[in-house]
Amino acid sequence: MIGWLRGRVLAEEPGGALVLDVNGVGYDVNAPLGTLGRARASEGSIELFVHTHVREDALDLFGFATETDRQAFRLLLSIPNVGPKTALGVLSALTVSELGRAVGTGDVKRLSKVPGIGKKTAERLVLELKDKLPAVGGDELPLVSGAPSSDAKERLMSALTNMGYRAAEAERAVAGLGSKVEGAPISELLKEALARLG
Repeated sequence: MIGWLRGRVLAEEPGGALVLDVNGVGYDVNAPLGTLGRARASEGSIELFVHTHVREDALDLFGFATETDRQAFRLLLSIPNVGPKTALGVLSALTVSELGRAVGTGDVKRLSKVPGIGKKTAERLVLELKDKLPAVGGDELPLVSGAPSSDAKERLMSALTNMGYRAAEAERAVAGLGSKVEGAPISELLKEALARLG
């Protein structure tokens, strides 16, 4: 499974679909609107956290500027009758912070304005996500207490989830490292996190 990509954008299609050149291989990646503007860029390349969605007839990649956005997408997919296209529509219409506030305040009217979301689905979003997606007002929305907010924490979380650990396990391991995450090399942090998980 693909969990992260760094590459050069070859093409951007209407609706957020991208073609990302990663060392000569072009990946079709679906992304919420605004992802390119928020993605971390360096030397002409961008970095995307990726969710690989496998179906009988297709393998689709969905790219996100942050690990938080990808976690929100996965939470949306866990709701009955919400597929990748609908989840992508929600994250194109609302930032994760806005989604968290709408869910936290039970703002069914705001959620119903998202294309593809009717009143019943909006009510289900509020009901299912209320405890999983806390309403906070900042730019970054922690999905659970102790969730990563810095680049180092996000990279460490991504590495652990790409190795097959569940997000909750990875979050506990990263939280257990405390302030050490900000200063130590990622390889050292990864070893210590794996020791905590083992």
